[in-house]
Amino acid sequence: MSQTLSQTLAQKNRVILIHGLHQAPFNMRSLAKRLQTEGFDNTYQYGYRSMRDGIKTNSARLNTWLEQHHHPDLPIDLVGHSLGGLIIRDFVDEYPQWQIGRCVTLGTPHLGSICADYIWRITPAIVGQSYLNALDGTVAPLPEHITLGVVAGDKPYGLGQLFLQHHNRKLRKENSPLLDDYLAHDGTVYVKETKLDYATDHIIMPVSHTGMLVDRDVAKQTAHFLQHAQFQR
Repeated sequence: MSQTLSQTLAQKNRVILIHGLHQAPFNMRSLAKRLQTEGFDNTYQYGYRSMRDGIKTNSARLNTWLEQHHHPDLPIDLVGHSLGGLIIRDFVDEYPQWQIGRCVTLGTPHLGSICADYIWRITPAIVGQSYLNALDGTVAPLPEHITLGVVAGDKPYGLGQLFLQHHNRKLRKENSPLLDDYLAHDGTVYVKETKLDYATDHIIMPVSHTGMLVDRDVAKQTAHFLQHAQFQR
C-alpha cells in the first residue's frame, strides 16, 4: 500500500459542527479546536439562520454546502448543540445519500422543549422559525442505522431556568408522580428531553446548556464517541 493511500485511510472523517438557537459558528470554535487536538483535523463549523429560517431550510443549505465542498463517498461525522442536534436528525432523514459516520448531540431536546413551549406562547419571535418541526418535538424520527451519542447536562444555569423552575414548581404543586431525575435540567433543556429511542449511548454530565460547549470533558467524551461509538465510563 502506498504511503499516500495509507495516510488517506488513516484520516478521520470530516466533522461538521452545528450550533444552536441564537448562536453562530464561532460558538463551536472551542469544541472544534479540542476535537482537532484529538486528531479530528478536518472540521467545519456550519452556520445557519436559526430564527429567520426553519429546520427544513437550514438542513437543505447544509446539503448544498456538502454538494459543493465534500465528496459523497467520504463519510462525515456530525456534532450538534441543542437545535443543531435537531438539524442533524432532519438532515440524515432528508438526505440519505451522504455517508454518515457517527453523530453526537449536546443538550438537544429530542422530545421537544418545554422551555421553548413557554417562550412560544409568550413571545414567539424569540424562537422564530425554529419552533415548528423542531423545538416543538415534531422533528423527523432518527433512522435506525444512525449511530448517535447523546450528551445531557444537569447543571441548572441559564436564562431558561426561570421557565423550568416555574414548571417544576407547577409539577410539584400538582403532585405529579415524577422522579427528581425528570426535573433535572441544564438551565434550558431537561435531561429527560434529551433521551431518544435508537440512540446508541446517553451520558449526563455536570455542565450547563452553554457551558458544555467550552467544557474539556464534554469535548473528550465527544471525541471518544466519534472514535469508539460509545462514551467513556
